[in-house]
Amino acid sequence: MAEDTSSPMDRFCGSTFWNATETWYTNDPDFTPCFEQTALVWTPCAFYWAFVIFDFYYLKASLDRNIPWNKLNVSKALVNLGLLVITALDLIMALVKKGGDSELPLYDLDVWGPIIKFATFLLVFIFIPLNRKYGVQTTGCQFIFWFLLTVLSIPRCRTEVRLDAERQKILNSQQPSEQDFSWEEYQFVSFFIFFTFTSIMLILNCFADGMPRQTKYQRGENEIPELSASFLSRITYQWFDKMALKGYRNPLEEKDLWDLRPQDSCSEVMPIFAHHWNQNVRKNYKNKARVEPKAQFSNGNVTFENPHGEKNGRKKGMASIMPPIYKSFGGVFLFGALMKLFTDTLTFAQPQVLSLIISFVEAQEAEPEWKGILYAVLLFVLAAAQTFILGQYFHRMFIVGLRIRTALINAIYRKALRISNSTKKESTVGEIVNLMAVDAQRFMELTTYLNMIWSAPLQIGLALYFLWQQLGPSVLAGLAVMIILIPVNGVIASRIKTYQIRQMKYKDERVKLMNEVLSGIKVLKLYAWEPSFEKQVLDIRDKEIATLRSTAYLNAGTSFLWSCAPFLVSLVTFATYVLTSEANQLSVEKVLVSIALFDLMKLPLTILPMLSVDIAETQVSVNRINKFLNSEELDPNSVLHDSSKPHPMSIENGEFSWGDEITLRNINIEVKKSSLVALVGTVGSGKSSVVQAFLGEMEKLAGVVNTVGKLAYVPQQAWIQNATVRDNILFGQTYDRKRYNKVIDACALRADIDILSAGDLTEIGEKGINLSGGQKQRISLARAVYSDADLYLLDDPLSAVDAHVGKHIFEEVIGPKGMLARKSRVLVTHGVTFLPQVDSIYVMKMGEISESGTFDQLVKNKGAFADFIIQHLQEGNEEEEELNQIKRQISSTGDVPELLGTVEKAIKLARTESLSDSISVTSADSLMGRGGSLRRRTKRQDSHDSVASAASLKKKQEVEGKLIETEKSQTGGVEFAVYKHYIKSVGIFLSVATLVLNFVFQAFQIGSNLWLTQWANDQNVANDTGLRDMYLGVYGAFGFGQVFSYIGSVVIVYLGALIGTRKIFIQLFGNILHAPQAFFDIKPRARILDRLANDVYKLDVVLPELIRVFNSQVFRVLATIVVISLSTPIFLAVIVPIAFLYYFAQRFYVATSRQLMRLESVSRSPIYSHFSETVTGASTIRAYNVGDRFIEESDAKVDKNQVCKYPSVIANRWLAIRLEMVGNLIILFASLFAVLGGQTNPGLVGLSVSYALQVTQTLNWLVRMSSDIETNIVSVERIKEYGETKQEAPWELEQDKNKPKNWPQEGHVEFQNFQVRYREGLDLVLRGVSFNIKGGEKVGIVGRTGAGKSSLTLALFRIIEAAGGRISIDGVDIASMGLHMLRSRLTIIPQDPVLFSGSLRINLDPFEIKTDDEIWKALELSHLKSFVKSLAAGLNHEIAEGGENLSVGQRQLVCLARALLRKTKVLVLDEATAAVDLETDDLIQKTIRTEFKECTVLTIAHRLNTILDSDKVIVLDKGQITEFASPTELLDNPKSAFYSMAKDANLV
Repeated sequence: MAEDTSSPMDRFCGSTFWNATETWYTNDPDFTPCFEQTALVWTPCAFYWAFVIFDFYYLKASLDRNIPWNKLNVSKALVNLGLLVITALDLIMALVKKGGDSELPLYDLDVWGPIIKFATFLLVFIFIPLNRKYGVQTTGCQFIFWFLLTVLSIPRCRTEVRLDAERQKILNSQQPSEQDFSWEEYQFVSFFIFFTFTSIMLILNCFADGMPRQTKYQRGENEIPELSASFLSRITYQWFDKMALKGYRNPLEEKDLWDLRPQDSCSEVMPIFAHHWNQNVRKNYKNKARVEPKAQFSNGNVTFENPHGEKNGRKKGMASIMPPIYKSFGGVFLFGALMKLFTDTLTFAQPQVLSLIISFVEAQEAEPEWKGILYAVLLFVLAAAQTFILGQYFHRMFIVGLRIRTALINAIYRKALRISNSTKKESTVGEIVNLMAVDAQRFMELTTYLNMIWSAPLQIGLALYFLWQQLGPSVLAGLAVMIILIPVNGVIASRIKTYQIRQMKYKDERVKLMNEVLSGIKVLKLYAWEPSFEKQVLDIRDKEIATLRSTAYLNAGTSFLWSCAPFLVSLVTFATYVLTSEANQLSVEKVLVSIALFDLMKLPLTILPMLSVDIAETQVSVNRINKFLNSEELDPNSVLHDSSKPHPMSIENGEFSWGDEITLRNINIEVKKSSLVALVGTVGSGKSSVVQAFLGEMEKLAGVVNTVGKLAYVPQQAWIQNATVRDNILFGQTYDRKRYNKVIDACALRADIDILSAGDLTEIGEKGINLSGGQKQRISLARAVYSDADLYLLDDPLSAVDAHVGKHIFEEVIGPKGMLARKSRVLVTHGVTFLPQVDSIYVMKMGEISESGTFDQLVKNKGAFADFIIQHLQEGNEEEEELNQIKRQISSTGDVPELLGTVEKAIKLARTESLSDSISVTSADSLMGRGGSLRRRTKRQDSHDSVASAASLKKKQEVEGKLIETEKSQTGGVEFAVYKHYIKSVGIFLSVATLVLNFVFQAFQIGSNLWLTQWANDQNVANDTGLRDMYLGVYGAFGFGQVFSYIGSVVIVYLGALIGTRKIFIQLFGNILHAPQAFFDIKPRARILDRLANDVYKLDVVLPELIRVFNSQVFRVLATIVVISLSTPIFLAVIVPIAFLYYFAQRFYVATSRQLMRLESVSRSPIYSHFSETVTGASTIRAYNVGDRFIEESDAKVDKNQVCKYPSVIANRWLAIRLEMVGNLIILFASLFAVLGGQTNPGLVGLSVSYALQVTQTLNWLVRMSSDIETNIVSVERIKEYGETKQEAPWELEQDKNKPKNWPQEGHVEFQNFQVRYREGLDLVLRGVSFNIKGGEKVGIVGRTGAGKSSLTLALFRIIEAAGGRISIDGVDIASMGLHMLRSRLTIIPQDPVLFSGSLRINLDPFEIKTDDEIWKALELSHLKSFVKSLAAGLNHEIAEGGENLSVGQRQLVCLARALLRKTKVLVLDEATAAVDLETDDLIQKTIRTEFKECTVLTIAHRLNTILDSDKVIVLDKGQITEFASPTELLDNPKSAFYSMAKDANLV
């Protein structure tokens, strides 16, 4: 052959490189030997050399070292060595056998072929010991290299085998051959050795190497399998199978989860981010003097620099979080972007292959069969590659998102510990927590989609390019339609947003009202006011439903645009195409490829507008985080620690401010070693500010503050963590039992701890919710005492405790003989009592120190201090004996008559006010000091049946509460009854209608596609325009059928759901109002509200959307199966096994994923609650200098959340890979059967393949939706459970109507052997009580706490039902009538005045049946008229939630006005213990005596003097009546219990 025609490659090989007739246009395709030995070998080699950089990166990034030699890596090395030997041998043999003297010419290939292979194998070989040394257990590049090399060598196997067969023929034939085959024989043998070795290498690379010996982080037995999974296992997520199986067998718990991957933990992510952040901060400063090393690892603490800088450093601008984020996490992100680019390209290869398949079917006879098979396999390979790469892409993006979130949360947390007070004032705690909960979270959600910014335009551009090739300029018409739809979509979306905001507003209103109803449920029941409030709630609910209905129509609009856009676009495009020119004819290939391309454009077009909104929102988040991270910090140098100063604590000439004007000036304080200094002064004189100045919390404008030694601080508002009592006191120190017990006794906590259900291991709720003020204060003090510091700053620690407890604590802890006697202490106090015992006193006035000295000196001065004492004594809340002490102290100083006079007055006041100690045994505080008489304004009451039974009740509640909680969150699947209940609520007709309409929609869609292919196949259209227009018209008609059936199906789903949820809510709320009081005692209010708010929200908004998508996807899958089976019926045989595979993947996933989501949401809230706790207690944390410990705790909580979050991300990938492979199999079989099945209609074939191409996405969606529906239908289950609670007796009965309108006429009350208990299984509280009260009698009921006084009134109103005996009023048994009949004819003035938000009028008369005159009359009698007249709105004055904007006394008077408006024959007065001041009390008593003269009045008394003038007194003890007679009679008998009570109260 002539030299010159050959290509360079031909010359290189010495034979033809590419021969199309041999390879393509033949029934028996084969490559040329030259092609097999160059292209097919060099491709894998080139790939490896190109990507080897990744292997180097993994070596560098590895955290482990030193994998031991083992079978696997030794065999790898040996086989690799073998390959090197065989390749070297190839080169030597070529040089020996060819060229030179032999007749075989030596070609370049013979030399370069082995050299290239040798170099590549050598590179791979070098990595074996390197990977071992650096602890890399698996590498992707090598796996792919061996995989490609093995697969691409297969064609040469076939060639070699054939050549060998031909040689044997020649040798076996009779003619003696001259040819020398030794070179060919050698090549044959060497190739097969080479092929065997590459195959072995491929198999060896499927496994990961052993565990490294040295690891940077301890690897537990619970380590995540991913770390030592092979590359193959990683891309298929096979390492996750264990967890999926475990989760399928039984619900996952926290202990089943794996440890976090070290590289995602805070300790790895933080230093990187901090390093880049600090660099960024430094860039913002002009003064470059301070050069600091990288973010160091000082015992694992990361230091963040303060962007606010020194005071002198001039700032260029804000330091932003974006550059550090790019630098820290950009690498992984870019790698992900590369993958995305790759998959986008693969996506557009699919329509091209589709068109090849269609043309193959069209030219059925002409083309050899193997091409069809090749196309089918190619389609499958493309889809599979896309699946694996996309899986990795999403995985990578999630990891970046998680890391960014970790970095931001931690940066925000560290900053929050250091922000100055002016910064803190700018934002509430809630806002700061939102930075973490909302803004950092938003980043995480965005990263997955961020690449769409460039990917979406790229996809649209590619689609347009390919469409242009098919249809020319007509594409622009279709594009125009798409572009017009975008703003329409935008408009609808913004309307939806406004409706959503409105709906949230109504929801909040409704929740607020329901919360009030639940918290005041007892009062509502006593007044029989439930119907009024039920109506109010349902009115708001109807507004909410109306808003949701409007949203539903708009939603139908958007989903219509979504689903019908592709159709409209193709209609417009095809119409334009065929109508513009006669020459333009549709062919099957054009039609189907164009439809496929239009479908590909749909996603990017819808995502772009959504993405732009998301990015705008994230931008807002970035700005908020930046503002916070750049805000001002406390100056760490404002307090010096100079030990050369004479005193441990001092301030010299200090001036301080809280960020605006000067608060303290001319402050000079010295605290000598081991002395006690008191700061006194009126409210707001700056006492606490001085303490804050010592702590360095204030801005120091001038002067010197010095403290030497370890600090402890007790804030005025005790800061309690959500932890056990013991942890709160230890506060991170080790537990020393002896010291701990001493502290507890000194701080008078022993009795409180005994009452708590689990002693000092009882968990305290957030913000110390289950403790009283005094208990919190004492725990806070105990923490300080336990910390054993040198300096103590006590900011009014005795304000919230009772007087005798205060005295105990002062003596045992603070005073000269207390535990802290050897320490230096500063005490801010309001009490005068302890002042004589302190070493020196500083008197504050208007932010300055007005005088200082010892008690005696100051009293003699007659200055500000004397005024302070006088003012204090006039408030009169000191005890008698303490006043006597002060009197002695003052009189000893001599010559201060006016002071003594005040003291005398105060002593008189204290005597008259002394309460009857015997009656109200209040609060645990007083239980401890039985000695001193109780203070009058006791801050709290335990109105439970004695403290002891309260404790047992609490234990019981804990157990019960726990049971309910855990039982609920653990359910596995949801039984069918729940779905049935929901469908029933929606209505059978509507439920069926949606299904039918969905079916019709799919039918139209298939119809329109079949019609198109019919049209394209019709040969007569070319010459008959009429026929063409007929086709176009019918196509359009199909389209409109789609539109209407679709909109119908969507609207029906939404409206049906709203009908259902409306019914369900009315039933639920009605049932809750009808529940007996006991129900509200066991169930925490928050849990009931959760049902009424969150679960109802899910039924309103979340479920309908899920059901809509689910329905359309189910029918979509069915349509796909139908279309494929139409074209190739044999496909039905494959569908069964595929369905099985699918079903298993789905079951495993749903079970595991649901539980992981639960665990994740449970582990997320502690991060935020711990953060908000930290923000509130920042000053305490700084004072004790435990910031680092809190940072570690926060990191641990974030890590724990990641531990739950990471597997759920992986579960999604695991499922996606499996489902998409199922989908890819459908593609493979659909296309294979289409090609082999002898189907001659190319339209059907193309249609079935293009449907198959979309099925993967649909299947994926379907599983997600079905698992989401299962997760959310639980709401229906939970609501159903509450809707079936036990109800109280009916509110109205038929026979009530026969009773007289003004029953009871006399008010004659009789108890006959009456017994009652609070709930099933509890003891009786009244045991056989009998007494008789005539109409109009006034009866007082007395008895110690827990004697059953309140139970008596509750029984009268049937709040608790009788367990035996009966009560009759005017001879009628009260058990025989409707509850409302009974309750509305009795009146009660309850102990704690409950008001509801709304107008004053609604609070007095919720049913609006009284006239204005009647209401004003009642207000006048209850002494509120002048107050209400003074209000601008009068009767319509808005009352805040819980009546916050009225004083307690006014609230009590409003309750009195309610009673006056009802004015029934029987009045029950449950007397308030401590809420009311004496004047209000007198007013109420006076009004009751005059206005309720004719009525029967039962008074539960806490103060004896109020019932001394009643007709009878009932004395209860342990649920039985011990005395029943007139007060005079009982007082005459010194042996009576009543007498001894009166004696205790100094009334006798």
